[in-house]
Amino acid sequence: MKNKKYDLEERTAKFGENSIELIKTVPQNIITRPIINQLIKCTTSVGANFCEADDAESPRDFKHKIGICKKESRECKHFFRMLAKILPEKKKEIAVLWLEAKELNLIFNSIFKKVKK
Repeated sequence: MKNKKYDLEERTAKFGENSIELIKTVPQNIITRPIINQLIKCTTSVGANFCEADDAESPRDFKHKIGICKKESRECKHFFRMLAKILPEKKKEIAVLWLEAKELNLIFNSIFKKVKK
């Protein structure tokens, strides 16, 4: 059985699910709609691209998909920062997801650098 703490497929799926739960509570208006849209895309993309990397057809394909995970997790950090600016009352909840995006980004950066060699 995999150690859940280091099961990246599960961790990235939970990140997407937890992000969706928070995003569902965001009031929709002209400012939040584009941020909501981007967050849904990037937070769920991290896990989807990790699954693709896990089933990569070649080392080059793996590296490419991990690179996408790296970029998407960094994008999540940006949009969570914007959301915290829009909704200061949810800053603590957002900070938890921002931190997870940061940790995932660091993990994918590390994997990407190791594959690069």
